[in-house]
Amino acid sequence: MSESAARSIDRLALGEPPRPLIDAHDRAITYLRLSVTDRCDLRCTYCMPERMRFLPKSELLSLEELATLADGFIARGVTKIRITGGEPLVRRDVTTLITALGKRIGDGLKELTLTTNATRLTDHAEALAQAGVRRVNVSLDTRDRARFASLSRRDALPRVLDGIAAARAAGLRVKINTVALKGVNEDELGDLAEWAHGEGHDITIIEVMPLGEVGEDRGAHYLPLDRVRARLEERWTLQASDHASGGPARYVDVAETGGRIGFITPHTHNFCASCNRMRVTATGQLYPCLGDAGRIDCRAALRSDAPARRLEEALDRAMAIKPSRHDFRLAAGEGGPALSRHMSVTGG
Repeated sequence: MSESAARSIDRLALGEPPRPLIDAHDRAITYLRLSVTDRCDLRCTYCMPERMRFLPKSELLSLEELATLADGFIARGVTKIRITGGEPLVRRDVTTLITALGKRIGDGLKELTLTTNATRLTDHAEALAQAGVRRVNVSLDTRDRARFASLSRRDALPRVLDGIAAARAAGLRVKINTVALKGVNEDELGDLAEWAHGEGHDITIIEVMPLGEVGEDRGAHYLPLDRVRARLEERWTLQASDHASGGPARYVDVAETGGRIGFITPHTHNFCASCNRMRVTATGQLYPCLGDAGRIDCRAALRSDAPARRLEEALDRAMAIKPSRHDFRLAAGEGGPALSRHMSVTGG
């Protein structure tokens, strides 16, 4: 038996409170991105191939297991959970899980959020608000219908915009997440930010992530956000903001619009020194780092004869293997995946 496993058993036997999650680089882990499915009803070209092979449903954790897993993280000091996918709202009865987690707000959990493409928000916005969700992140790379259809391989923009409106009507705060793509939407980023601010939404612009084979050279569409910010500064006055959402974005306030713009820069400005996150896939695989292949099997722990103890041990191992930083690199002609798994598998 390992020393860490023995310590976990001793703590449980004595009824001692679980220790907070502190990794080998002295970072406190307080934020869990919990995927409920790898499936999505869009096929965005930078995210997955047209004929994506999804996991068999039999491999997924049940909603009850996902709730138990989340409780284990909350017990170790996680205060924020983001439900992700794939597209989380394609999973049947997912609001059952969200409602269960919402009951933990004020009981260890401070915030429960969701990342979505908004195609199904019209049907779920009210239920999310009632469950305790107060804000959602919506992935939206363009407001041009033809461009949206080409990029996502689905003519779904009207449903997405209706979903955003439904979220706002339900009292949910909306943040728009936009992937910056050279030669695709770079001419629209300023207009998209202006629209978002006019609707009362913040917006975060993201450098493309090199995860999974998608059948195209991501490097050809890689757009450094230094370049994007310089163009925005030609249009507006950008002022450094001390706003923090708990994620990796660095924000600026736009004097002319009154809104905020965030920048997520995995390539140009590494943000790993302040990383407080881990991801768990819908099959229960815990990835301490998005850009690293290391993983811990939480499903095996949950389905063991001693789930509480085994999950404690799994989280301890995750703290030991979490790397100091990822190592993404992208350039034209070098746009192959840094890792073979797709973003939809890991969780957005």
